[in-house]
Amino acid sequence: MQDDVIFSRAAGTLSAKIQCEIDHHTSRRIRERIDERLISERPSILVLDFSGVTFMDSSGLGLILGRCERADVIGASVRLTGLSDTLYKLVHLCGIERVKNLSVRC
Repeated sequence: MQDDVIFSRAAGTLSAKIQCEIDHHTSRRIRERIDERLISERPSILVLDFSGVTFMDSSGLGLILGRCERADVIGASVRLTGLSDTLYKLVHLCGIERVKNLSVRC
């Protein structure tokens, strides 16, 4: 699906609004779409907006960690926004907040 991630760009920031469930079946497609834009646009900040995500399993955690690694390679930082209470708890319990160059905002 082409509308599972909606991108916007402003002042060195690339925002990716994810609008689907994140599981084993969707995470690869989402990852590829975000990586393609991240590499081609080389922003200083990548914002991953989870406000359209109703479900996320451990593959979503891998999606976040992988984007942090990719962003670090190009010197960008990552911000997570729009996390529901449930998604925030999942992220917090896994300790992702301690990853270098990552900030989490609900």
